[in-house]
Amino acid sequence: MNGAEAVVATLLTCGVEVCFANPGTSEMHLVAALDHQPAVRAVPCLFEGVATGAADGYGRMTGRPAATLLHLGPGLGNGLANLHNARRAATPLVNLVGDHATHHKPFDAPLESDIDALAGTVSGWVRRCTDARAAGMHAAAAVAAATAPPGQVATLILPADTSWSPAASPAPPLPSQAPTPVADDTVAAVAAALRSGEPAAILLGGPATRAPSLRAAARVAAATGARLLCETFLARLERGAGLPAVERLGYLPEGARAQLHGLRHLVLVGARSPVSFFAYPETPSLLAPRDCDVGSLAGPGEDVISALTHLAEMLPPAIAATAARARAEPPAGELTGETVAAAVGALLPEAAIVVDEANTSGLWLPAATGGAPPHDWLTLTGGAIGQGLPLAVGAAIACPDRPVVCLEADGSAMYTPQALWTMARECLDITVVVHANRSYSVLEMEYDRLVLPQDTEGHRRARRDLLDLSRPDLDFTELARGMGVPVFRSADAAEFTAQFAKALAEPGPHLIEAPVPPLFGPRRIS
Repeated sequence: MNGAEAVVATLLTCGVEVCFANPGTSEMHLVAALDHQPAVRAVPCLFEGVATGAADGYGRMTGRPAATLLHLGPGLGNGLANLHNARRAATPLVNLVGDHATHHKPFDAPLESDIDALAGTVSGWVRRCTDARAAGMHAAAAVAAATAPPGQVATLILPADTSWSPAASPAPPLPSQAPTPVADDTVAAVAAALRSGEPAAILLGGPATRAPSLRAAARVAAATGARLLCETFLARLERGAGLPAVERLGYLPEGARAQLHGLRHLVLVGARSPVSFFAYPETPSLLAPRDCDVGSLAGPGEDVISALTHLAEMLPPAIAATAARARAEPPAGELTGETVAAAVGALLPEAAIVVDEANTSGLWLPAATGGAPPHDWLTLTGGAIGQGLPLAVGAAIACPDRPVVCLEADGSAMYTPQALWTMARECLDITVVVHANRSYSVLEMEYDRLVLPQDTEGHRRARRDLLDLSRPDLDFTELARGMGVPVFRSADAAEFTAQFAKALAEPGPHLIEAPVPPLFGPRRIS
């Protein structure tokens, strides 16, 4: 057994069953090792950002790591944006990155680079294995690191000679780590703050946005009168009829500050203290009021559900409020972001997994789907666009018995369109809706917020050239058809609703191009 075979066999023993791959010459022994382990599903990805984003989606939905297989430093570099999103999501994920053989590195071959440094920007654990006999042990350590609470990216670098050299045998799994218990004193202090009678809110993030934690948090809110909030961009939110409704913190700082205005206590549960997504002139970065006491019940890596359950038990019994079952009415008339949201709310299947990268076109989606049957909502945790399509691939492979709906902005979709080919190749049940507003609409908004009108009057050439996505218009029907995905293009809201229903009813991937007006900037629909 060579080093590559020891690595792949160990990954399988440790519960890694999927490898999203874009290999090169240095990884051919790892490809051969995958041949010897048919229980590990090898999923081809035509761009490394698809592989890393898919591994993120898989990890979010299973709680277990998938592996990626990447080619040297440039391959890892191509996958960094979605590894950044995975890091922010605390997703368990194992990267296998090939490197030049050890004896070849001093000669500075064209693909030579500092892989360790690149990996360190997005990984919580990085190791280079230079001894094939230790390859299995390193692979087991990578899985243990990836799954350590709250979850992280672990990168194992494998020089080609490590992969092809003789090794000992696969290594057994290392003991798993449990979340750290929260001290009783901490729970008691939070209970006292919430019982004080002063305005308070609970901000949820991480594992606190899963159903068991949501129900416990909602009991706490009902018992104390505290408001229940969650972070703006969540790895996974369970929501819909029968589940507690949670108010998401606003994206723009002035909106978030309005939500937090007047609070004297903000309790963090699996969440970070809220900060503005970007800096603005003469605007503070921290969003909580200056006189608000920001405290943590349970942080990353701590036992969120036990802490919330203990907190609820310390308070008077209360019945948690849940979202009532309510469907949006099927829309008619003009196709807009609002009518697309109404159609999604009217038809969203039970147990759907929604991947939301609709950006400004999706502002109406939370309200339109709040009373739909229970579903999961995955968002852009790190702000690096191009996540939606790959994330949907990973979620569909993780949960083949559940429909996946990917709500995508046209500008973001162009970062990783190769994911459509993987959807077709793997016959994944994904319905993609591309909100085609022909604009980087969020940047149109940010431009207007940051640049004074008198500074731009008569000088808008660069803005038009850089933020407008026409001349020529993107054609997602042709793009998707060329990658083997059945397509529709909607002319109005009624036609979109019928096409969305048809796509949901048929197996396999579908793409609907929905031309909608931009929320900001000039109106351009063709």
